[in-house]
Amino acid sequence: MQTYLVGGYVRDLLMHQLLGYPIQPSDRDWVVVGASPDEMLQQGFLPVGKDFPVFLHPQTHEEYALARTERKISRGYHGFRFYAQADVSLEEDLKRRDLTINAIAMKGNQLIDPYGGVEDIKAKCFRHVSEAFSEDPVRILRVARFAARFKEFSVAESTMQLMTNMVNSGEADSLVGERIFKEMRRALMANAPERFIQTLQACGCWQRLFAEVPINPAQLSTLKKSADIQSSELVRFAVLSDLIPSEESLNGFCEKIKPTAEIRDLMILWHRTKNQFENSPEGLLNLMQKADAFRRPQRYQSLLAVAKLVLSYDDLKAKRALEVASSIDTKRIARETENKRTIANSIYQARLRALKEAIL
Repeated sequence: MQTYLVGGYVRDLLMHQLLGYPIQPSDRDWVVVGASPDEMLQQGFLPVGKDFPVFLHPQTHEEYALARTERKISRGYHGFRFYAQADVSLEEDLKRRDLTINAIAMKGNQLIDPYGGVEDIKAKCFRHVSEAFSEDPVRILRVARFAARFKEFSVAESTMQLMTNMVNSGEADSLVGERIFKEMRRALMANAPERFIQTLQACGCWQRLFAEVPINPAQLSTLKKSADIQSSELVRFAVLSDLIPSEESLNGFCEKIKPTAEIRDLMILWHRTKNQFENSPEGLLNLMQKADAFRRPQRYQSLLAVAKLVLSYDDLKAKRALEVASSIDTKRIARETENKRTIANSIYQARLRALKEAIL
C-alpha cells in the first residue's frame, strides 16, 4: 500500500514555489494505491465515501481515497461507474482528473507528474488531462472558477474547444442549480470574478444556461471592482444581478442557480430600488423604508455598497440618515399618539423632520 498527496494541496504548493503566488496550501488529500476497502478498515480508517471508497485517517482525520477509475454510463455528472481496487495504478487515478495542474502527486519530495502539470503551471495554462474531461459538465464550471482565481492563466485552445463541444452536445444541460451556485459563489469571491463569466461565455455555456442574462463589459468591470475592494459575497452577487434586465428574468436566474435566501433577497431588493437613490430627506427615508433598514440595518449597508459600486453613489449621507432616523424614540411616539391608526405616519413624520434638520 502506497499513499500520495494529490490535488489542490500539491497544485497550490507548486503555484507558490514556481510562480511565487501568495498561497498557503491547506487541506491535504491523499490517494491510496494498492489497497482494498477491507484493508483500510482493518487499519482503523473511517469510511465516509458514498459513491466510492473515501476514508478518514484515524488520527489526522485527513481524507484518504482509494485510487480509482471511472466509466461514463449516463449523461450528467452523476452518470459514472467507479472501480476502486488494489490493481488501480496511480497514473490511472490521476488520468481521470480534470486539469493537468490537478493531476500531480507527491510522495515526500518526489513529484509524480505523468501528464505535464508542472510545465502547464510554469506556462500558466489550464489544460485537460484526457478526453474523459468531456464526460463531466461540472468541469466546465471548475475551469471557469480557476480562471477567476488564477487570472494570469489562460485556457488551452484544445480545452476550450472540448468545453464548447460539451455545450453544443447538450452535456452542460444536465448541470443542476445547486452545483452551479456552489462553483459560482467560489468564483465570485475570487480575485477576478469577471473571468468566470467570460470563460463560460467563450465556450457558450453562459449563453446556454443564462440566455436571459446578456454580457455587458461595463458591468463586468464593476464586478471586477467589487473584488478589488474585497466586497462581501452578498454585494458581489447583487452586482452580478445588475446584468439581469428585469425582476422576472432575475427570478428565473435564481431558479436556475438556487442561491441562499439572503443572496436572493438582496438581489431582488437591488432591482426594486436601484432607480430610487437620491439624497433628499424624503428620498432617503423612502429608501430606508423599502429596504426595511430600521430592522435590517446590515442589509441596508450592503445595498448602499452595491449602489456605490454600480451607480458611483455617495453613500455617506445615506449612512448618516439611518443614524439620524434611528435615533427617533418610536416607542414614545406610539404611546403618545391617540389615534393608533396614525402611529406609522407619526413616526414617518418625526423621522422626516429629523432628517431635514440634520441634513438640509
